[in-house]
Amino acid sequence: MNTVRERYLATWNAPDDAIRSQLLREHWSESAAYIDPLTEAAGLEAIGATIAAVREQFPGFVFSVVGEADAHHRQVRFQWGLGAADAEPVVIGFDVVTIDDAGRIEHVLGFLDRVPG
Repeated sequence: MNTVRERYLATWNAPDDAIRSQLLREHWSESAAYIDPLTEAAGLEAIGATIAAVREQFPGFVFSVVGEADAHHRQVRFQWGLGAADAEPVVIGFDVVTIDDAGRIEHVLGFLDRVPG
């Protein structure tokens, strides 16, 4: 299930809309939904716009792995960090991702564990 986490973070780290759209089409279900404390997005276009907005808010930052992933059945939970490369993350979050029968990301429930003041 680390593959799911890696595909998820690769999508969030995609440097431009074209690459992000490709990753969304390859690794996310067409009916994917994303919910966190700040936003709710349904469908690949809305999720792509959400990711673009976060990347615009935090230019130059990258999403990184924090700790180990845990999985059972078709769900994976993991922590991630957002910050400058090779630095302590400024934001830390916790996501639960479910996958569809084809192994694509279907639903994401996100939580923010640490945010800047």
